[in-house]
Amino acid sequence: MKNIFKYLGVFALVLVTIKANAQEEKKPESNSFFKDRKFNLNEDGSNYVKFTMLAQLWLRSQDYNPGTTIFGIEKSSGTDIGIRRFRIQIYGQITDRVFIYSQFGQNNLNNISDRKQGFFLHDAMGEYAIDKTKLSLGMGLSGWSGLARFSSPSTGSILGVDAPLFQQTTNDVTDQFLRKLSVFAKGKLGKLDYRIAMAQPMAIQKSVNYNPAINTNWNFSAAPPKMQWNGYFQYQFKDQESNLMPYMTGTYLGKKKVFNIGAGFIYQKDAMWKLNAVGDTINHNMLHLSADIYYDAPVGSKGQAISAYASVTKYDFGDNYTRNLGVMNPANGNNNATILNGAGNAFPMYGTGTTLYGQIGYKLKENLIGKTTLMPYASIQSSNFNRLNDQMNFYDIGVNWLLANHTSKFTVSYQDRPIYNTAGDQVSRNGAVIAQYQVFFN
Repeated sequence: MKNIFKYLGVFALVLVTIKANAQEEKKPESNSFFKDRKFNLNEDGSNYVKFTMLAQLWLRSQDYNPGTTIFGIEKSSGTDIGIRRFRIQIYGQITDRVFIYSQFGQNNLNNISDRKQGFFLHDAMGEYAIDKTKLSLGMGLSGWSGLARFSSPSTGSILGVDAPLFQQTTNDVTDQFLRKLSVFAKGKLGKLDYRIAMAQPMAIQKSVNYNPAINTNWNFSAAPPKMQWNGYFQYQFKDQESNLMPYMTGTYLGKKKVFNIGAGFIYQKDAMWKLNAVGDTINHNMLHLSADIYYDAPVGSKGQAISAYASVTKYDFGDNYTRNLGVMNPANGNNNATILNGAGNAFPMYGTGTTLYGQIGYKLKENLIGKTTLMPYASIQSSNFNRLNDQMNFYDIGVNWLLANHTSKFTVSYQDRPIYNTAGDQVSRNGAVIAQYQVFFN
């Protein structure tokens, strides 16, 4: 990890140069036909088509899990460069009641990824407003999911270097990077914001790590899946948040004063299966419950702001279930059969049990460094999974350099994860330093 500081210095120098050059450029004159990245369909702009772009680019150095291999060659640590996310959104309010939304992009492209993969479809949905505030109905492939606030995060406004991915409970197992084929209803009843959805899970046989073998451990059933029910409800005490799209803002950087309390669920009958003691196949219902609280508001008189979020989530995938996740994993093998984590940077992020999560960030005064400022943050996922003998604690601490709010920001993060053996005991901890540059055309 020692080389990361050299790379960070070069990266920061490039960013300073870009920022200095950008300040010398004059802003283009406004165009009434293309204002706010919109193409207006009527005179007052209430009907429109809009597009956005997002790039999140990572430079990372980290220690790998014991036994990690890359194409058969053992590695204990390394530095990698990757595209964590690249997204293009195209959406529009076509009529006063008709809304269409699509999103295309790429996730987790690194040096061991298949080349020339091309963009894939993240979202494609349409909806009709029966009542413009109280009730809209829609269907398609979308992020209108249940459970918690960041089960569907707005990736362009994340507080830290990444979202709390554990809230995306079936991510790329029976969905498409959290998006589900669903019929949904959404709306606002006074200050109560709600979303409910009936989703058809995608075939487990098409997931990346599908194993057709059924054994005595709970796993997702390979039988044709039953419908999955999702819901999330939040009471918005202060400023009201938009529900035009399913993705929830990470931080408003002091532009709003938001205080919400929410609760949600995900339920699917017979989602899991295993063999019992006599070799018969038995099923188990998947049920997840969550409650959370969110506060994001300006403080002080010089543009400072605070952002805080906390949640408690009860997961039930069946007894002793855990599932590893390694974000943009730089490795693809492990030759140490005693390590539960698997390859690279993976760790047991998901499992049956209770997870506590908290994150907090503080935006310093405006114009702290020239016309830019900083926003340090910290977060923790603390999970009591019944498969593990020790608490699973994952830490992330870092600082955002807000070059132009979320439009252009540079984030440096240190992450610390636990290493477990197959008996469920924590045997060590490993770390990672991540530098991310984000460009968000919105």
